Amino acid sequence: MDRSVFLRQCLQQTDNALPSEGIDKHKKMATSPFVFFRGSAPLFYADIQAGTLTLPAPLNTLPLTTIMGDCHAANFGFLTEEGAHGDTVIFSPNDFDDACLGHASWDLARFITSLFLTQHHCQGVKAAEIGAEKDYSSKPVVSSAAATAAASAFLTRYLETCQQCLASPQTRYQALTEFDEQHLLHKHLVKAQSRAANGATFYSKSALAKAVDLTDEGICFAHLPEKFERLTDDEYQAIHTKFRPYVDDHIHDIVARLNAGTGSVNMGRYYLLVGPQEAAQSHLSLCHIVEVKQQRHAAPLAYFPKLSPINQLNAAHLTVNCQRRMQRSPDLVLDEVEWRGQHWLVRSRHHAKVGIKPEHIGLGKKAVHKHGFSQYAQACGQSLALAHCRGDRRSTLFEQAVVEVLPSAQGELIDVCQRYAQQVQADTKALETMLAG
Repeated sequence: MDRSVFLRQCLQQTDNALPSEGIDKHKKMATSPFVFFRGSAPLFYADIQAGTLTLPAPLNTLPLTTIMGDCHAANFGFLTEEGAHGDTVIFSPNDFDDACLGHASWDLARFITSLFLTQHHCQGVKAAEIGAEKDYSSKPVVSSAAATAAASAFLTRYLETCQQCLASPQTRYQALTEFDEQHLLHKHLVKAQSRAANGATFYSKSALAKAVDLTDEGICFAHLPEKFERLTDDEYQAIHTKFRPYVDDHIHDIVARLNAGTGSVNMGRYYLLVGPQEAAQSHLSLCHIVEVKQQRHAAPLAYFPKLSPINQLNAAHLTVNCQRRMQRSPDLVLDEVEWRGQHWLVRSRHHAKVGIKPEHIGLGKKAVHKHGFSQYAQACGQSLALAHCRGDRRSTLFEQAVVEVLPSAQGELIDVCQRYAQQVQADTKALETMLAG
């Protein structure tokens, strides 16, 4: 089949719209191959099924485990354990919307591909060909060779962590909580810790503080028309009635959340402002935002629907189950609801969530001259391995298989992913053409 036809079919199946219709999600994806990759996770699995992307055969022998499904360099970051109910800041996978029972090699391959796309993205940012939040033209940028080195560092740390879990299963319950001052992630860690409920900038920089206004009448979502949309009285009441039993306190306000995410930018999403009914202003740290998000099937399942009976759970239920498995201390507000013929995920948002953008890890002296790009890849390899190893807490069969199989497959896996990154770049150009035509 012609590649452009294949692309159109995959995008239409995922987004219920052809590229020629020019929906906002497709326009966003066309801005960069990295962003395209983020928004087209099902295409990755379509290419595996079609044989366009062929991963090393020995990796298919690994036992299935809980996987992210949409594993890439921007889906890791800092967050507080137990959602907004804890103060321990960890570095961890932070997106489980496409989680399911699947092949660990899928997560490994998506992440490695994203490293090469990160390097390409950062080159485009430096040249002002790709938009960014500030001017990076004077910053050094990581090379293609550095991306290969980072991929190797990622797999090595992943393997080492599986070896540690095999030797001592309690290692599964570790988390990454510290990075020294020389580490690329140190400043991000300090920023996240400062935004936690007991942190110095909680009242000004936390996700909660930036989203709300304190008034004489109480607490409510801020007027941010690019992010929040006010609801009609009927819609407000319908959401309040349906979701109040799933949250842990009084609902002060509800808004529709606009333009969030990349792969899920066109999915329904609401924010509920939850906290003590009385004196919320003086107890802001006891308030939190609960997200109610329409959930669709995990990306791998469009092309591998019979991989595991567990994957037959409804989309939101599967996400909840996998997130609870993969996290050391899952969010305390984490549930699923059937409403209006759709499945919805209910979860508390983290006060201290600090995400990582490609330019944070691929541009600058620390990234280029102090091996920061590889440092970041290593941290992701360790935290991903811990999440995978928690998929089966009764045995160490997964860890044992990884230790036996992965060493001989590393080189081939990196080569395959580098070639696939080039395919993603070509697909992004094809999408640009489709949007223009």
